[in-house]
Amino acid sequence: MGAEITGGTGGADTTAPPGPAGGGGNPGSGGGEPLPAGGAGGPADASGPAAAAERRREQRGWYVYDWAVSVFSTSVVTVFLGPYLTAVARAAADASGYVHPLGIPVRAGSYFAYAVSLSVLVSVLVMPLAAAVADRTGRKKPVLALFAYLGAAATTGMFFLSGDRYLLGGFLLVVANASFSVAMVVYNAFLPQIAAPEERDAVSSRGWAFGYAAGALVLLANLALYTGHASLGISEGMAVRICLASAGLWWGLFTIVPLRRLRDRPPAAGVPAAGAGGPVRAGSVGQSWRQLRDTLRDMRRHPLTLLFLVAYLLYNDGVQTVISQASVYGSEELGLDQTTLILAILLVQVLAVFGALGLGRLAARYGTKRTILGSLAAWTLTVAAGYFLPAGAPVWFFALAAAIGLVMGGSQALSRSLFSQLVPRGKEAEYFSAYEMSDRGTSWLGPLLFGLTYQLTGSYRDAIISLVVFFALGFLLLARLPVRRAVAAAGNPVPDRI
Repeated sequence: MGAEITGGTGGADTTAPPGPAGGGGNPGSGGGEPLPAGGAGGPADASGPAAAAERRREQRGWYVYDWAVSVFSTSVVTVFLGPYLTAVARAAADASGYVHPLGIPVRAGSYFAYAVSLSVLVSVLVMPLAAAVADRTGRKKPVLALFAYLGAAATTGMFFLSGDRYLLGGFLLVVANASFSVAMVVYNAFLPQIAAPEERDAVSSRGWAFGYAAGALVLLANLALYTGHASLGISEGMAVRICLASAGLWWGLFTIVPLRRLRDRPPAAGVPAAGAGGPVRAGSVGQSWRQLRDTLRDMRRHPLTLLFLVAYLLYNDGVQTVISQASVYGSEELGLDQTTLILAILLVQVLAVFGALGLGRLAARYGTKRTILGSLAAWTLTVAAGYFLPAGAPVWFFALAAAIGLVMGGSQALSRSLFSQLVPRGKEAEYFSAYEMSDRGTSWLGPLLFGLTYQLTGSYRDAIISLVVFFALGFLLLARLPVRRAVAAAGNPVPDRI
């Protein structure tokens, strides 16, 4: 999260004249504030105190979207929805423990994993088209707003998930998670426009740290509500539904800040505008697939970027599956109660803040690639250890959670900043649409393998150990990537240490 991702940084055309900010410009300026030197490239191209101040202002607004949306990943996908939707599916299951969405027999215990995978397939249809619109029109903010608020609305609607309404739960999960992934494409595509190459590790890591801090804060409130539901006169199920819905409200409320602070830029020179060289027509599934095909074809011109993307897709699928299925594994296989799971995920969130910032500092000293490889080795050992966790022993689950927290945020933040060095200018959103297929909460190969393994074996231990293959293969591919040559081949300036 080959090709260049200056997105107006480093390798921008500094001879271009300033242009209009577009899309509303800087809040409070009446929408007509001129861009700093570099035109479409944005503040990462410019120099001087005013440009630096504007860049920091946008970066702070950018961090707040992580603060807004990470609560969905934490409270909804990681903690509450998996066990709750599984329980709803079990309530609707037949005597053999199967539900039958669209007539297809599915183990109730696999339903949540399959729904996550389906949400990614839906997002694959939408992400390339949305990314093309964002890149070719230069209007990223409206696309971000559309999908952020669609996802927030679907998440808020989870308040009505009760009884045996497993189909409603699956539908809302698909809409919310697909919207989450599409919005994240555009959010990530702002990174090269608001941060110079040498800043991106730090900026990306701070964004993740903000997200994990928000997740921890909201989980504390969730924990208070869940454990005190009886004294408040509400049922346990009602408490869970309030926690789910509150994540949607939080997402929608704080999205206002980045929408006010981030600025749209005109399309980069050489990137066809919408309507030129083949119009981008919203709502066309065929156009979405064609756009994905065109993006992947363009990536063939940047094979080193493609190598990184394949490595990332593999290892981050493992990361995301561990995150999304941890609560199901803890409740169904280890027999842990919901309070223990909340405390464990809260521990992950707190340590992930320090992990993201700490690994960012290690990357500055030892290089981004080496630091990511070290984190993947730690992930492999952690997942393997998870297979041997004894049931009914919270202390070992907490130890596993601590290990995950220390490596999770850093490995993801550094992967995003490294990819941002490998994308061609003007195609940030399109390339990040491919990247986003395996970003936070949107992995699909991992949940599919997890669900199939459980479907075939009936064992969550077998399902969790199957994920080791993703970390091992991702490690091997990333180790083969000549990072400095990849950045240079993309036409980007190579940082001193990467």
